[in-house]
Amino acid sequence: MLVEVREITTRRQLRQFIHLPWQMHCSHERWVPPIYADERRFFSAKKNRGFMYCDTTLALAHRNNNLSGRIMGIVNKRCNELQNEKTARFGYLECFEDQEVAHALLDYVEDWARNKGMNKIVGPMGFTDQDAEGFLVEGFENEPTIATYYNFEYMIHFLESKGYEKEVDYLVYNVKVPEKVPEIYERIYNRISTRTEFTLVEFTGRKAIKSYIRPILSLMNETFQHLYGFVPLEEEQMVHLAKRYLPLIDPRFLKVITRENKVVAFVLGIPNMDEGLRKANGRLFPFGIFKIMRAAKNSKQLDLLLGAVKKEYQGRGLDVLMGTAMMRSAKNAGFECLDSHHELETNVKVRAEMQRMGGQIHKRYRIFQKPL
Repeated sequence: MLVEVREITTRRQLRQFIHLPWQMHCSHERWVPPIYADERRFFSAKKNRGFMYCDTTLALAHRNNNLSGRIMGIVNKRCNELQNEKTARFGYLECFEDQEVAHALLDYVEDWARNKGMNKIVGPMGFTDQDAEGFLVEGFENEPTIATYYNFEYMIHFLESKGYEKEVDYLVYNVKVPEKVPEIYERIYNRISTRTEFTLVEFTGRKAIKSYIRPILSLMNETFQHLYGFVPLEEEQMVHLAKRYLPLIDPRFLKVITRENKVVAFVLGIPNMDEGLRKANGRLFPFGIFKIMRAAKNSKQLDLLLGAVKKEYQGRGLDVLMGTAMMRSAKNAGFECLDSHHELETNVKVRAEMQRMGGQIHKRYRIFQKPL
């Protein structure tokens, strides 16, 4: 009954690593399978730039030669240099309800991190904050969203029993789409929209979006630097993100504000596609893509994926301008609610805005930490 953890060294083992979660979650009601083509690109050292500036290890756990769990270890050298830290990350931790397996996987990554000279480990996290991060600790009854974990509740107990404690929480708000935008927002919207220095840009087709993708991602690099665990995106990573998300973008739910033809703010939402992803079972072809598109068309939940306002223009109502426009578009499209995606618990400005819009916290994600 011994548990053995083996580092991945072959393509066959990597395929097992990628497909293992399906075996564990196939009867898990709200779990959403990933797109396996995306997973293969993500875990490819040739295609994912993250491997260029990170030390990594991938491992599988076996009990009696039966595949029982997986884990990834990451040392993000760029982030450690920026933050003057010696911190490792664990991510993509999966196992059946077997505490011994979970602890063996964590032991493996902790030992690996110590050998790299690290004095702390945090997780679950990926290469960047655009990867899934934080285990769900509250709100298991609610729909997950793209690029987030939907873990079993027992994973929290396994971490805590291994000495892991809270590092930081992310909150997710559920905001009901109102029949009518509140009057105070209408007044701010009208005041800001009449200012000639700012222009609200809305879209009707994907073709018009392409020229804005690079400026939007550059604005993320500029404004996200204070966020927990953020690492600036390289040019190639921007290209990859654009290719990954552009096919999913409904032009109606991208709002951009420009000043002198330069992007100074944006917010992006996408229809929740969970039901389509479940029916597609992780495969886009031959019919998966149509199932996903149909689910997006019929969805009643709009997931807010990304947003930013250039620092010198924060507090000038640009968030209200975009939020009001987004609410109108959501209402016209028949959405009933918005999911805010991850908001750092320390991000009091965004949290206050969500609360003013009537948002209620309905999910909480946690990054854990442990000294080594």
